Amino acid sequence: MCTPDWLALREPADHAARSIELAERASRWLGDRKIVVRDLGCGTGSMGRWLAPRLPQRQRWFVHDRDGGLARRAAASLPVPATAVVGDALGTDLAGADLVVCSALLDLLTAPEVHALAAVCGAAGCAVLLTLSVTGEVALDPALPDDAGIATAFDAHQRRDGLLGPDAPDVAAAAFERAGYVVHRRPSPWRLGPGALAEEWLRGRLDAAAEQDPSLDADAHLARRLATPFSAVVGHADLLAVPR
Repeated sequence: MCTPDWLALREPADHAARSIELAERASRWLGDRKIVVRDLGCGTGSMGRWLAPRLPQRQRWFVHDRDGGLARRAAASLPVPATAVVGDALGTDLAGADLVVCSALLDLLTAPEVHALAAVCGAAGCAVLLTLSVTGEVALDPALPDDAGIATAFDAHQRRDGLLGPDAPDVAAAAFERAGYVVHRRPSPWRLGPGALAEEWLRGRLDAAAEQDPSLDADAHLARRLATPFSAVVGHADLLAVPR
């Protein structure tokens, strides 16, 4: 789900989950200079709104998205000078970038795409901050008997057609280490209490699981979940890669 409404709904949870420690590490590595930041797959600009105020350096951002409307919206929303770039983020020339960032993107890529991204970043000599990649760890309260079957189907759906899904953090860490980086990893779980975000996340999870395994009774599970308040901890990981 990449609609503006969904991105707006999830933004507070994204901001709460991302690793401040890794942002601070990135800032120390960048030092006291003007920096160029490229945000790949920027959406509406949530990553920039979270990160730019945490970097004391003078900044120039380029926000990349295949959806021109999203890219322009992101550029207009950042608290620092920003330029919208419309096109495939993975085809970007990163020469001159000091920091490359992305959020909730790696699990939508294949292993060759991640290795190619690591190689291009390595050639540019930039630091890379990769946030909110799913890990496949989900804890629901209260638990229900069919949670495990839904989790298995959902993870399989995320891995369809060679996509990395919950394997993304491990594959990305290995790819960037191979490209000459030191990689720091921190957990960045969503913590969802009862409310609209938890319900919308659940609906999307069930739709994907049922698409993968039509034998699942997703409607019955949704009805049982919504009958009582529920909370969820959804595993994500943040990675910071800095050149050796």
